[in-house]
Amino acid sequence: MNKKFALMLALSMTVGMVLTGCGNSNGKDDGNVVYAVEAGSAGEEAAQENGFQTNVVASQADALMEVASGTSDAAIIDLLMAGAMIGEGTSYPDMTYTTKLTTEEYGVGCRKGSDLASYINAVFAETYADGTMQATATTYGVQEALVKQPASEFTASDADSDVAYIQGKGTLIVGITDFAPMDYKDDSGKWIGFDADMARIVADKLGVEVQFVEIDWDNKIMELDSQNIDVVWNGMTLTSEVTAAMECTNPYCNNAQVIVIPSK
Repeated sequence: MNKKFALMLALSMTVGMVLTGCGNSNGKDDGNVVYAVEAGSAGEEAAQENGFQTNVVASQADALMEVASGTSDAAIIDLLMAGAMIGEGTSYPDMTYTTKLTTEEYGVGCRKGSDLASYINAVFAETYADGTMQATATTYGVQEALVKQPASEFTASDADSDVAYIQGKGTLIVGITDFAPMDYKDDSGKWIGFDADMARIVADKLGVEVQFVEIDWDNKIMELDSQNIDVVWNGMTLTSEVTAAMECTNPYCNNAQVIVIPSK
């Protein structure tokens, strides 16, 4: 899977903005193709910007299921997920992607004004410098997508410190969805993935336990602001809406939104 993803990522960097088999050459759909997209996602935003007809579902995994069942003609999902979920040796061997609609970056989201983002940036810098981040990325086949991390030191808030709040309660609550290769369950039901493993590293350095909570992605900001979760860490694209509503970390992965269709 790792070699497959690296190949897909390299291929995506050379793909032009031509919709192959799912629209026309100016990037606008002909109106007959239905695209399955996750509610509140960068894929939904890309579909809206291109004037595509959409079938809005709860997750990117559901979007792939819509295509597999024939209830949607195509799906728009993250390239990183496509690398893990479609093609030979995956859950959907008879699917492929045709076009990269966007280029974007992933970040971690904290409550607006939270010093947790600064803490995570410091951990990112440390683990990138010592090779831990790269080793973790290689485990899940996303090493080619990593963004180099700048040096960073934690700056605590003078008042209302989220870091102090989390350490006081002894748990870092991480809001996620089932999204391979970033957050997903292994055969024993344990959450794994690049994001899940990095969240554990942060929790360990904070001296607290980590708890993963599945959320409705469309309600991620509300879940964060209500303190049902402490952080959104699930391959989250740094859109203008996200950065306006959350205190976000430095980008840590490059990504894109791609169109997925049946290959046969």
